[in-house]
Amino acid sequence: MAKKSPDEVHPVKAFGWAASDPSGHLSPFSFSRRATGEEDVRFKVLYCGICHSDLHCIKNEWGFSTYPLLPGHEIAGEVTEVGSKVTKVKPGDKVGVGCLVGACHSCENCTADLENHCPQVIQTYNSIDVDGTMTYGGYSDHMVARERYIVRFPENMPLDAGAPLLCAGITVYSPMKYYGLSEPGMHIAVVGLGGLGHVAVKFAKAFGARVTVVSTSPKKEEEALKRLGADSFLVSTNMDQLKVKLIVPPNLRDLFQLQMKRGQNVV
Repeated sequence: MAKKSPDEVHPVKAFGWAASDPSGHLSPFSFSRRATGEEDVRFKVLYCGICHSDLHCIKNEWGFSTYPLLPGHEIAGEVTEVGSKVTKVKPGDKVGVGCLVGACHSCENCTADLENHCPQVIQTYNSIDVDGTMTYGGYSDHMVARERYIVRFPENMPLDAGAPLLCAGITVYSPMKYYGLSEPGMHIAVVGLGGLGHVAVKFAKAFGARVTVVSTSPKKEEEALKRLGADSFLVSTNMDQLKVKLIVPPNLRDLFQLQMKRGQNVV
């Protein structure tokens, strides 16, 4: 039997932008999504962020990309249809989907609400779903996912700003909460003002911390201080500015040193 094309696998037609090879280019792509199951939420995609992971996957820089590959895992939009067992959202609600759309739901990690560590985790794209078909991401006109993996946004949340919270946002929010960096009155240094760094500044300020941004680029000072509300700015190549005592908790010291060596964000 001939293998079905992506637009014939499922009954609901869809359109997006996908990579067909490691060149880094995206092209128009017609495919299909499953019908709305009893635990599914279907929504119109209005915004989708660009994560550096998307770029790695598009170019197969991690070595496990399957083409055609339709990226995007910071997906935000408006609900158009829900399954009969869905209780969390209704048509018209603002929702989003992040990096995951499935897991086994029975292993130790899943029962501890740590599906991201499940050995059978199903990624939002470039992954095999429970029915054996390929998952496609948010660079598309609509999305369908199980209610468990749907995030409901407050009505007053701008979706263009909300979409990056589904990856970059939770990536910094989770460790800040875990390591006790959300207590008011702290002084937090954010090393690197990139995709994660700018969200870390916003969270830290929302937590009531004093924030210092450390960057290799002097050109980012205005953005850090005026746009994001940081309290101070240091250029990491200016040794006079860095003649300060950095207090790093013991449980973060190794991570801090490793990230500095890699030139990555440090919160």
